[in-house]
Parts: sequence; C-alpha cells; structure tokens
Amino acid sequence: MTDLLLFPFADYWWFYAGFTAFVLLVLALDLGVFHRDAHEVTAREAAAWSLVWVLLALVFNYFFYRYMLWHLPQVPALAGLDHGTLARDSALELLAGYVVEKALAVDNIFVFVAVFSYFAVPARYQHRVLFYGILGALLFRALFISLGSVLMQYHWIVIVFGAFLIATGIKILFLPEKPLDPGRDPIIRLVKRFVPVWPKIEGDRFWVRHEGVLFATPLFVVLVFIEFSDIIFAIDSVPAIFALTNESMIVFTSNIFAILGLRAMYFLLASAVRYFSYLKYGLGLILVFVGLKMVWLNQAFGGKFPITWSLGIIGAILALSMLVSVAARKLPPVGPSGA
Repeated sequence: MTDLLLFPFADYWWFYAGFTAFVLLVLALDLGVFHRDAHEVTAREAAAWSLVWVLLALVFNYFFYRYMLWHLPQVPALAGLDHGTLARDSALELLAGYVVEKALAVDNIFVFVAVFSYFAVPARYQHRVLFYGILGALLFRALFISLGSVLMQYHWIVIVFGAFLIATGIKILFLPEKPLDPGRDPIIRLVKRFVPVWPKIEGDRFWVRHEGVLFATPLFVVLVFIEFSDIIFAIDSVPAIFALTNESMIVFTSNIFAILGLRAMYFLLASAVRYFSYLKYGLGLILVFVGLKMVWLNQAFGGKFPITWSLGIIGAILALSMLVSVAARKLPPVGPSGA
C-alpha cells in the first residue's frame, strides 16, 4: 500500500455530502415510513432489518471496489503501482473496519439492555429512543473521525492511541467487569440535577409540560445516557479502525454502516447476548491486536500490516470466542459427585 491518501477530503467533499444526505434519507424512511407507528420489534422483523443493513453495506463495498478499479488508473501519482491490489486492499479495509465496529458494538447492546431495563422502557418505544440515539451517534462519530484524521498524521499520537487500545484490551481480558448501575451514573444524576424529570413515561414523548413547567420524560434521560455511552465507546472504536486504514473515507463509511444496523442488531441479540459469555474476551483480543498494529506491526511490515491477514485474524478471533461460548454452555456443570 502507498502512504498517499487516495481520497483527500478537499477532493471528495462532494462524496461526504452525498453520503450524509443518503444516510439521512434512509433514516427518514426508517422512522417516517417503516416505523412510523410505535410497536414492539419482533425477532423476525429485527432479523430482516439486520439482513437489509448488512446487504446494504456489502453492496456499497462492492461498488466502492469497482469505483476504485476505474478511478485509480486515472491518478497520476499512482502511476506504476498495482491498481488492482490497491483497489482490493481498500475494499478489504472497508470490510474489516465494518466487522470491527460491528463486533465492538456488542458492548453498546449490553448498555441498551441495562438502561432500558432500569427505566422500564416498554419495548414498543425502544426503537424511537435508539433512532434518535443513533442519529446523535452519527454526528459524534463524524466529529471523532474528523479529529482522528488530523491527529493520526502525527506518529506519536498513533503510538499513544495504540497503547491505549492495548491497555483497554488487557483490561477487558483480565479485570472483572463492573455491573452497570444507571441509577448511580454521574451523567444521569447530572441530567436530573439541571432538568426537572417527569416521574413516568408518557408514550413516546421526550418532553411534557405540566402547569407551565417543561419536564423531561424518562425517555429523554435514557437518550442522554445512550449518547454519552456512545461517545465513550467511540474512544475505542474510531482509533481501532484507523489502525486498519489511514483513509478517513473508509473509516467514516464503515463506521456509519455499522451504526445504522445497530438498532436491528440490538432487537435481534438483546435476549441472546448473554449466551456469548466469552465474546468479551474476543473483543479484548481484537483491541490488543489493532493496538499492536498501531505501535509495532505496521512498522514491522514496511508501513502496512497486510489487510488480508488483519481481516482473517479478526474473523478468527470472533468465530472462536462465539464457538467457545456455545461449547461452554453445553458442558455439564462441574461439581462434587454424590455418594
């Protein structure tokens, strides 16, 4: 791979604008047409929508690859390079970034389950909360990616982020996980301190007015909590994708496609996520791996660790952690035998 940016923002601002407009259109159709009426999302509906979002990402990836094959030969700075390899590796970087972000999004699902349970949010209103939560997440991810594209130009910043990912992965692997208690979370306590909160849920409304006073409903508190949780998760996920590619366009599109499918993935996996008890160890190993790419592996392989190897390692870690989780549940409990 070359260190030259294939898609500098100054030349491709039109793509970012068009892609953002496309995402907003898809979200408007999602909430305004397909989910206009609040209802409980069934497993079958969630599976269908999950498939739609995955296929949409894969179709985009294919057309991105075809565009690269057409575009790269026209770039004078890339004359003499293997355009087919560049196109293939860029498409694989997009796919790898999408897979990593999807995997790390499992942590978001644990948070969603905990906060919806704590505030007793009815299932039929959860989609609306997640819709606006993910709309805000898209904005914050765009800001994080813009900042990251600037910071990642400095080698010492790359090393710092890589070390942070390694430390986070080791923490997941070896330190016990603290149970989430939304009632004691400082963000929720801060919201309740500055905004009067209505004591009960009022349909799908975020605000209610009573005797001239505007109150935030529990749905709004849940929404704020989800937004801040995503900001925290983005500190891990955005640098993790920058470890796979230095192309901001690839980071941006892979991140956005993964987030778009997060709601459907939540409704599909919320009841099943507890069965994959070893998945968190897989996520920890992935963070350690991408951190090592940033601090050592990329330099050891001449500036770019092969993306085909990266995708294979990430896929193998995820598959193994899920298989171990399933196998562990089938094993009989170990205990003293009676006599």
